[in-house]
Amino acid sequence: MTIDAHHHLWKYSAAEYGWIAPEQRVIRRDFLPEDLEPLMHHFGIEGTVAVQARQTLEETTWLLGLGEKHPLIRGVVGWVPLTDGAGVKRSLQQFAGNRRLRGVRHVIHDEPDPRYILRKDFNEGVSALREFGLRYDILIFERHLPAAIEFVDRHPNQTFVLDHVAKPRIKDKIMSPWDRNMRELAKRQNVYCKLSGMVTEADPQRWTPADLQPYIDVVLAAFGPRRLMYGSDWPVMLLAGDYARWYGTVTNAIAKLSKAEQDSIMGGTAAEAYGI
Repeated sequence: MTIDAHHHLWKYSAAEYGWIAPEQRVIRRDFLPEDLEPLMHHFGIEGTVAVQARQTLEETTWLLGLGEKHPLIRGVVGWVPLTDGAGVKRSLQQFAGNRRLRGVRHVIHDEPDPRYILRKDFNEGVSALREFGLRYDILIFERHLPAAIEFVDRHPNQTFVLDHVAKPRIKDKIMSPWDRNMRELAKRQNVYCKLSGMVTEADPQRWTPADLQPYIDVVLAAFGPRRLMYGSDWPVMLLAGDYARWYGTVTNAIAKLSKAEQDSIMGGTAAEAYGI
């Protein structure tokens, strides 16, 4: 199965999606399954993972409902209040009967505290996920990698998925210390990595596949095809180009690999990591 392991859906409103800036007009509108499905069919993508874009239980419920109506959505990475003490388990129990909930995410990189991921209450919430068979998606900037490594080490039996290759400074062509920290994180076999979200970290108007290749090479060498998965970050990626250009960039970048390795990146890894 070919899987897009990272996309978003939303009914846009400025109040609910304040992180979308006024100048980002191309994504200041609704993006619904009716917009997603023709695109996925065109590229032969048979399954997707819808990822939270708002930190509300309401959105998690809404995404799961869309999954029930649209079989293309094989999994959902939602949001629950991980710092809410006993409330975490209540929220997780609310969704426990829905197998489409495959993971949970919190927008760490927007937190003012650079070490938020190491907070005691947050870690207690993450510790509850394994009981419910849920993964945790790590959304950070590259500067958060040292703390993220320490965080992962606190949960050796938890499955983690690193989003957007930890958002390196591609626009500035800076590799270090991102590359070293990624290699260190990849030593933890319970961590997978999404090949996604890179074009918006490059120069949105001028990026080329050659700008991205050194970063792709690092994660490919560090995680290997078995723990690296394709994701588009659609529709956010529309800020830096269309779906065809990103899909082509990834497939060309991995064309030198064996067919089995390419199949892992384009679907097999996501199926394994998320259990879909």
